[in-house]
Amino acid sequence: MDPLPILHQRRIEANVLRHMYEAVRDRFGEAEARAVLQETVSKAAIQQGADFAEKHERAPDLADFYDLLSLWTTEDALEIEVLESSPTALHFNVKRCRYAEMYQEMGLGDIGDLLSCQRDGDFCIGYNPDIEFKRTQTIMKGAAHCDFRYFLSPNKGARPDGGPKED
Repeated sequence: MDPLPILHQRRIEANVLRHMYEAVRDRFGEAEARAVLQETVSKAAIQQGADFAEKHERAPDLADFYDLLSLWTTEDALEIEVLESSPTALHFNVKRCRYAEMYQEMGLGDIGDLLSCQRDGDFCIGYNPDIEFKRTQTIMKGAAHCDFRYFLSPNKGARPDGGPKED
């Protein structure tokens, strides 16, 4: 059986998380509701990254990550333009985001960044903490495109004296 497309998973999650968000907002205010939602989704994204990483016998690189992109783009959920793809760099722009469209249609555009966008960097923490993620704009926040820039820094976390990373 094929797994449920991630776009559909996010719709289901959003329908549940909406109620949690509203309950926390009503009791403790907007700022606390956003903080709780951010923490909840962050933990889920980190765990998802770790689950995907377990399928590799080594630390996954950005070529491995590129191979996963189809999971997020299934059913044209994202229209992307790849600018660079290698084991140490993955740069692409998202020109259309059905996740953002879906959250807007659901009336959740004001928290769509927490439901989806924040996952992009958090996923890397679990997948391979040596992957750095940078983005300066998102469609969710009104930009014409999202700029995804992933870098693999194998020496991230190395000791200042140049020695190997400590675990």
